[in-house]
Amino acid sequence: MAPECAIGRLQNCYVGPPTLGRSALMQLVASHCRENIAVVKRVAVVGSGGAGKTTFANELSRRTGLPVVHLDHLYWKPGWVETSKDEWRVVQDKRLNAEEWIVDGNYSGTFDIRFRRADTIIVLAASRSRCISRVLRRTLVNHGRSVQAEGCPERIDWKFLKWVWRYPKNSRPLLEVAIREHGGASRLIELRTPREVAKFYESFGAGS
Repeated sequence: MAPECAIGRLQNCYVGPPTLGRSALMQLVASHCRENIAVVKRVAVVGSGGAGKTTFANELSRRTGLPVVHLDHLYWKPGWVETSKDEWRVVQDKRLNAEEWIVDGNYSGTFDIRFRRADTIIVLAASRSRCISRVLRRTLVNHGRSVQAEGCPERIDWKFLKWVWRYPKNSRPLLEVAIREHGGASRLIELRTPREVAKFYESFGAGS
């Protein structure tokens, strides 16, 4: 039986215009994940806000033992102050110089740093409505608490909600281009639903 996720190598994924997320990418049996777990050392997790990147990265870390790097924790300074562009590249370059990691977050301006080093790129492609509902729920449940970064209490951010809503049209194409340009040596996996995510977890076993 074909797996719930699409998995393969980028040079085989694209013919003509990028179609990631709309066409059937390489369909392999789930055992492929189990057989290749030993070579999964550097994983980049990307996707819209509310797609579940942090939760996914933490669970994948639990099952594989790979350390996690949450980009939001590094980027945002207390009071929701952004890290400068130059500093941000230096920070990521240093943190991702290790042999093993799972890194979650978007930050399209630095896709090149992550994708060139990653052996696996995982795209969480939850529906727009699911992403919006998750963002709203997270904000309401954690309002006033610093969840994404120290000193950055959760709040209603209309600009961020607008970005999530427009992600499929405005940001997803940029991701596809970046994967094509910088992720040529990586395995590419796209997970669209909670069921697909659960099936993917199963391929790595129960973890510790």
